[in-house]
Amino acid sequence: MAEPAFDLAIIGGGINGCGVARDAAGRGLKVVLVEQGDLGGATSSASTKLIHGGLRYLEQYDFRLVREALAEREVLLHTAPHIVWPQRFVLPHHSGMRPWPIVRLGLFAYDHLSLGRTLPGTRGLDLANDPAGVGLKKSYRRAFEFSDCAVDDSRLVVLCARDAADRGAEIRPRTRCIAARREDNLWRLTLHNNRDATQYETVTARALVNAAGPWVGEVAAGIAQLPERTTVRLVKGSHIVVDRLFDHDRAYLFQNGDGRVCFAIPYRTDFTLIGTTDEDFSGDPASAAITDSETDYLLAAVSEYMERPLSRTMIRWSYAGVRPLQDEGSGRPQQVTRDYLLAFDATEGSAPVLSVYGGKITTHRRLAEQVLEQLAPGFPDMTAAWTAHSALPGGDVPGAFDEWAETMVARYAFLDRDRALRLCRAYGTRVATLLDGVTDAAGLGREFGAGLSEREVDYLVAHEWAETADDILWRRTKLGLRLTPDEVGALDRHLDKVPA
Repeated sequence: MAEPAFDLAIIGGGINGCGVARDAAGRGLKVVLVEQGDLGGATSSASTKLIHGGLRYLEQYDFRLVREALAEREVLLHTAPHIVWPQRFVLPHHSGMRPWPIVRLGLFAYDHLSLGRTLPGTRGLDLANDPAGVGLKKSYRRAFEFSDCAVDDSRLVVLCARDAADRGAEIRPRTRCIAARREDNLWRLTLHNNRDATQYETVTARALVNAAGPWVGEVAAGIAQLPERTTVRLVKGSHIVVDRLFDHDRAYLFQNGDGRVCFAIPYRTDFTLIGTTDEDFSGDPASAAITDSETDYLLAAVSEYMERPLSRTMIRWSYAGVRPLQDEGSGRPQQVTRDYLLAFDATEGSAPVLSVYGGKITTHRRLAEQVLEQLAPGFPDMTAAWTAHSALPGGDVPGAFDEWAETMVARYAFLDRDRALRLCRAYGTRVATLLDGVTDAAGLGREFGAGLSEREVDYLVAHEWAETADDILWRRTKLGLRLTPDEVGALDRHLDKVPA
């Protein structure tokens, strides 16, 4: 049987790889994407879960990155309103910070770098008379409030992959590329299916994109045997999720004495997400985990502002991810640019390869456009860029999201309100596919806990490449925060019976 031939092979199923696959498939290219684990299973699901311009990057004079990120914030807010939503942030001011007028000037610039923005701008707050001051130490009297967005990061990855697959791409999670070689002006990739130790396959492609995240250097130098072009600096960021710290729906941006910042963000109704840290990392990125010192740092950073100190007993979940940043010789990890670098390699008569270094989840769509702009000479029939105005799966919500969700609550009256809203937020208009033919609660099948039904689980297996309980509980739904060990065990046993 003839080997399958592709226009573009992509190594890495994080946000950048899936973003490139989506864009390329929509332009008519034949695409295959391989990911050694679950989609978004590493760095892309370990973010602070924000779509933002990066206010602190203004201090590094990285205006291009901030402007691009703010423009992408607007795009994602309109193309994925189910998994991206507005979030107001409160920045308390204190004597150790820059003078009040200087902070206001920075926020003024932040507002105006986002041309045509739909989110409200910055305003000052009197914390003594605003709900955002409740629970903070009385010494904090003044604050600024500004806009950014929150995101379900791992769902963003999966929906990019889903859209790519709907447009013809082959998405192959749990498939490792163990070798990539140039032969006859093509890339020849040897793939290994993790589910079967004996299963190997060779595929060919006209171009290769190395979007392996923290493994980008390993893929470039080892698997593809490319000359070293860029040194990767691995920086670990860790987060904790604690019991809810405040009753309002705004988030906080706390500035710490060491010059770093810490977010405290409302999370999944009953919790607060706190992060992040910045530490240099060495070793296997898959083994990254929060350390005791990072935990202490995050607890202390927020306790500095709160009347009630935080303790380890409040922690319900912690996670860590490794960012593959450009090593440009910066001193402290937090000073390393979050901008991306696209390293292109194509000598005369050889198949091109492009490696992605750095980047932010916010700018993944624009990064994908630039990847394809560089590869365009090899694909003269490729169609024009299209993703800026095309909704992600489920994002074609008519009108305002909240108003649409209320109509869904009424339509699916057999669901309790909280479950209906969660499904709308997770699946958008594709909730109709998930619930197709279901007319009562019994039609959902078995419930595993916290509103997770057999129907939803089977949908995630069939449509979103979920295979394990972790895939479902920590990346597709985040219901791992609520299920008991016995409920997780029941889910595991169910998945053993569901064909992948």
